[in-house]
Amino acid sequence: MKKIVETDRLLLREFEISDAENFYELNLNPNVIKYTGNSAFKNIDEAKAFLENYSDYQRNGFGRWAVINKSTQQFIGWCGLKYDDKLDETDIGFRFFEHFWNWGFATESAKTCIDYGFEKLNLKIIVGRAMRENTASIKVLEKIGLQYEKGFDFDGQEGVIYTIKNKMIR
Repeated sequence: MKKIVETDRLLLREFEISDAENFYELNLNPNVIKYTGNSAFKNIDEAKAFLENYSDYQRNGFGRWAVINKSTQQFIGWCGLKYDDKLDETDIGFRFFEHFWNWGFATESAKTCIDYGFEKLNLKIIVGRAMRENTASIKVLEKIGLQYEKGFDFDGQEGVIYTIKNKMIR
């Protein structure tokens, strides 16, 4: 297990192949993937193949990370940073099992990832994207300090882009 960061309640670590069942279950819930543009994995083997081929850690030195509830050792979702070489930017993303919504886990883990991106990776700017109707995710982006920048086409839907700049870099 490669631990990245932790908070009082959460541990963020690199994905492991053993997370395949959790990934499969997470994306099965249509409410969880409603605003993502993603579809559910067909089966656990497809989720396992995704994890086996996940190369962001090797390519960029960071990526999305498993979020573990420290008190129960339970996988509750994922959160992390993703570099998009086509756009030359890094975004913050998160996804949690629905029964963990409204516990503050998205805000807590995303804030920790923003801090990690600025303090450890020396990123200059981090973006957050959401469909305009995904008010819960937009609230998280605002709580962790991102500010509205502009609208954009999110897979045929109205989307929003939020940004935050590293105050340590001028």
